Amino acid sequence: MTTRAVVFAYHDVGDRCLRALVSQRWDIPLVVTHAPDPAEKPWFANVAETAASLGIPLLMPDKQESLERVLAQLKPDFLFSFYYRNLLGESVLRHAGRAALNMHGSLLPRYRGRAPVNWAIANGETVTGATLHHMVARADAGDIVDQLSVPILQDDDARAVMAKVTVAAEIVLTRNLEALAAGTAPRRTQDTTKGEYCGRRTPEDGRINWALSAQRIHDLVRAVAPPYPGAFGDVGGTRWWIYKTRRSGPVAEPRSKPQLCVRGAACTVICQDGEGLQILSAATAEGPINLRTMVRELETRPVFLL
Repeated sequence: MTTRAVVFAYHDVGDRCLRALVSQRWDIPLVVTHAPDPAEKPWFANVAETAASLGIPLLMPDKQESLERVLAQLKPDFLFSFYYRNLLGESVLRHAGRAALNMHGSLLPRYRGRAPVNWAIANGETVTGATLHHMVARADAGDIVDQLSVPILQDDDARAVMAKVTVAAEIVLTRNLEALAAGTAPRRTQDTTKGEYCGRRTPEDGRINWALSAQRIHDLVRAVAPPYPGAFGDVGGTRWWIYKTRRSGPVAEPRSKPQLCVRGAACTVICQDGEGLQILSAATAEGPINLRTMVRELETRPVFLL
C-alpha cells in the first residue's frame, strides 16, 4: 500500500527532499510552497517548478481555511515540512493521519528557530547538520527521528554550509522513509532545556563591531556573505560591505584601536587582538572596491576603524 504525504517545501532542502519522496514512490497528492518574494533574488531551487516537472499539484495558499479544506479532502498519512518558511499550526498538523515531520537545518536541540546555518557560522561553530523531527505546536521542539552532522570549515560561508546541510537532509530523509512507512522509525525525546532558540536575522545583524577579534569578525562575514545581505562597517567615514575575508594570524601586539593597513600586499585589518584579517572582496554604495588601488592608498595612509 502506497504511503500518502502532503509536502510543504521551499529552498534547496525542499527540492531535494521532495525528490527523495518521489524516488521512493510515495504518493504525493499536493505540494504547498510560497509565492516568489519580489524583494528577494532567488539563488536556490524553485520548488514550484520542481513540483510542476514531477506532475504534482501545487498550492500557494493565501488563506489558512482553504488549506485545511484541501487537507481534509486528501487525508494524508504524513505531513512533511522541508524548509517551508511558516510554522504549521495545530489546526494543520491534526490533518496528518500518522505523523507530521519537519527537516531542520541544525543538530537539534542546538539552533532551534530561524536561520540556523547563519547563526551557527556567526557563532563560530565547527559542526552543524540536519535533523528530522516530529512537529508540535512549539517550533523545533518535537521528538527526533534522526540527524546527521556536517563540518563547518574555517573559510566556509553560509552558502557552502547550506549545500552540505541540504545533502545531509536528503540522506537523513531517504534512510528513514522505509521505517516511517512501516511505523518502525526511531523516536527520541528532545531536551529543549539544552541548546538555544534563534530569531529571524535582519540586515542590521550584519553590522561589524571592529572591537571584536579577527575570528569573530571573520565568522560574521562568512555567515552573511552573498547571496545573503553581507556584513558592513564604517571605514574612514564610508560604509563598506565586506563579502569575503581570511584570517592571517598574529601580525602585531594587541592594540586599543583596530587599523586597516597593508600587510603582505593585502588590505588587512589589524584587529584589537593583534590578528590580521585580510579583506578579499568588498564594496561601497558606488560599487565594488578595487582592492589593488586601496593597497596603494593604505601604504601611505592607514585608516583607524574606531
